Amino acid sequence: MWDTRDLWHSLAIYRDKTLVYRRAMAIPIDTFFLDPTSQGTLQARIQQMIAQGILSGRFKRGEKLPSTRKLANHLGVSRITVSLAYTELLASDYVAARDRSGFYVSENAPDAPKFSPQSAPQETVDWTKAIGQKFSGGPSLKKPRNWAQFRYPFIYGQTDPSLFDHANWRLCALRALGAKDFSALTADYFDRDDPMLTEFIARHSLPRRGIIARPDQILVTLGAQNALWLATQVLLTQRRTATIENPCYPALREILAQSRCHVHPVDLDEFGMQPDLIPPETSVIYTTPSHQCPTTLTMPLKRRQDLLKRAAELDAIIVEDDYEFEIKETGSTSPALKSLDQEGRVIYVGSFSKSLFPGLRLGYLVGSETFIKEARALRASVLRHPPGHIQRTAAYFLSLGHYDALIKRMTRNFNDRRTKILSAINEYGLTIHGEPPQGGSSIWMRAPDHVDTTELASALIDHSVLIEPGKDFFDGAQAPSNFYRLAFSSIQPHLIQDGIRQIAMSIQASGHNL
Repeated sequence: MWDTRDLWHSLAIYRDKTLVYRRAMAIPIDTFFLDPTSQGTLQARIQQMIAQGILSGRFKRGEKLPSTRKLANHLGVSRITVSLAYTELLASDYVAARDRSGFYVSENAPDAPKFSPQSAPQETVDWTKAIGQKFSGGPSLKKPRNWAQFRYPFIYGQTDPSLFDHANWRLCALRALGAKDFSALTADYFDRDDPMLTEFIARHSLPRRGIIARPDQILVTLGAQNALWLATQVLLTQRRTATIENPCYPALREILAQSRCHVHPVDLDEFGMQPDLIPPETSVIYTTPSHQCPTTLTMPLKRRQDLLKRAAELDAIIVEDDYEFEIKETGSTSPALKSLDQEGRVIYVGSFSKSLFPGLRLGYLVGSETFIKEARALRASVLRHPPGHIQRTAAYFLSLGHYDALIKRMTRNFNDRRTKILSAINEYGLTIHGEPPQGGSSIWMRAPDHVDTTELASALIDHSVLIEPGKDFFDGAQAPSNFYRLAFSSIQPHLIQDGIRQIAMSIQASGHNL
């Protein structure tokens, strides 16, 4: 006969053995997969994959994780990458290590949610009536999210990571995290900016463009596009008229559409915007004189002076977007329009996002103190100020000379790529619209009249080639379809010639001569 105590003891042993057996079994390797849309390094993505498995309740406390070798083979990555991910999970107590046994989900791992997932609600709101103003649907330059996986990415605004100074940016970021800069990291500036950054802009960046400004005439923004939005909101109303270049930066037309002002496009000639075509009712003139977007034209000095004279006649304000002036092939850069302004009617837009990296989203406005005061108040009501840590990190990177060294390296590299792409364009008989650019990171191209470059871009995707159709740069009423832009900031130099060859072959395949 079984003694009751013996029975309970046997059941406990069986339960413990079952638990040990369950825990010794590794979580099936097939349950581990990397989301192809996730961002970050492989190590960070693996770490996130396991943490999410634990937080979702799929991986239970005490369950054994696959060995680093097995998981690395399954995911197709190096074993050291998996090991580093496990090490990070160990440090945050998601994972525990056992001698000669491997890695397990920690007993101290965060609890999985205690509720059952709810089904998606059945919405009854009629959003076509609820939305008071639409911001979607306008022309924009859409880039595939996986653009970096293309072999020939001739797209603008993306950078080659091999050119960026990761080490010094990281050191500047760590320095900005130090105790000395604690207030810059944590303080709410309300409507102010990092004084170190604004001082550098005033003393170093602007004088290079011939511009003299005080810190109270400078406003830090979340990139040039945010600067253009702030300027538009302050200067324009539904009753005022904005004059823009045609073609121009598509996002500017979207910004102007949101303000509901009147918009008058002015066609370009070989010198840029034509002042005598600017209508008398114009309140604000938007221009990119140093490096016209997208044609890359540089407005000569005489035309700049004529534009200032026309603005004075109309008592109009000029918003100057001075992007990519740093990347020049030969000779000195042209003076900024703002440097020629003797009446204070030019508002200057600068950006570090293009020259450092797009994700930085850091730019600035320079203008009359009265204008900056209003732009500052608007910015404060929407987003207070750009993050203090980003501002201080950029200030260190700029003031320690790393920025100038980076620009020098980028200029040298882009000049080499520009030479290669111009040579390939000439070899395969493609057509540049206007004069070859002397700087920047893109070239404005013209296909044969009957080629629709939107269709061309779609066909080139099958050959791992990305180009930017030009139609969205033009005013919608009379938008030609045979222009396109080739950028060379992100494509590897040794692939440029073959990429241009692919474009030429696709145009020929469309049944038209080059």
